[in-house]
Amino acid sequence: QVQLVESGGGLVQAGGSLRLSCAASGRTVSRYAMAWFRQAPGKERDFVAVLRWGAASTYYADSVKGRFTISRDNAKNTVYLQMDSLKPEDTAVYYCAADTRGAGLAYAHLYDYWGQGTQVTVSS
Repeated sequence: QVQLVESGGGLVQAGGSLRLSCAASGRTVSRYAMAWFRQAPGKERDFVAVLRWGAASTYYADSVKGRFTISRDNAKNTVYLQMDSLKPEDTAVYYCAADTRGAGLAYAHLYDYWGQGTQVTVSS
């Protein structure tokens, strides 16, 4: 019912910035918790950041705290991930996900909808 499409990935040098976008179609995601996950080669899909609808609160993985910012534009039905001070270890496929229950926990299996992923590569 909800389709998510990520964009904005690319190749950047360490210390650079990228902004990922997640455009949602179908039902509005304004009441959902929206999150970003990432998966590096040979690794599990890791939680990155979440924006919870209820309290408009955000939470970040320790690895990205202070560098990444999640935000949303409800009018555009779009969620963003601003990534600053990128490091090579940030290299991964980044996925947008929606939790229709709004819990917004850091567990991938709790999210109902997923985008196709967008590649982020950070060079040294």
